[in-house]
Amino acid sequence: MLAEYEKFLEKFDKRLSRYFEEQCEFIKCKKGCSACCEVGEYPFSRLEAEYLMSGFVKLPSDIKKQVRENIKRLKEENPKLYQCPFLINHLCCLYKYRGIVCRTHGLAWYDEDEEKIRLPYCVNLGLNYSKIFDRETGEVYIQNPIKAHLRIDSILRSPLAEEYELECGEIRPLIKWF
Repeated sequence: MLAEYEKFLEKFDKRLSRYFEEQCEFIKCKKGCSACCEVGEYPFSRLEAEYLMSGFVKLPSDIKKQVRENIKRLKEENPKLYQCPFLINHLCCLYKYRGIVCRTHGLAWYDEDEEKIRLPYCVNLGLNYSKIFDRETGEVYIQNPIKAHLRIDSILRSPLAEEYELECGEIRPLIKWF
């Protein structure tokens, strides 16, 4: 199943690359910017958690130790929002194996269910889309928002996911998988 998931991710990442290119004038994401990894809940499916852990076993022992300590601390504290345990020195130690929520974060997209544009958290920090977002009114001045369902549940039930017959399982906050 992980091999099929990797094939799915290859196609999905190509689609996301197009979205990031289309919206590049509003995107401030760059290596070392970890705002999206510092405060979140990080919903992961069972399949994504398994894929993440397949990368974890390949990490150097000192990084594994640091991640385990992060997980242990988070399990003890049990916060609703937290820093991703895989964030080490402002970089994801499992970037290749990151979840869908990580891959899509940073993009603004039109949520047809709620009839509004979803903005990434970092807009509040003056980053992505901040030049076209009016904080006072909540309006977003964007001509062509992405019209794709970029919520994890929609992506994992998409025709692309069905093409690979993915069995994604339950979705829960990342820390709850440990």
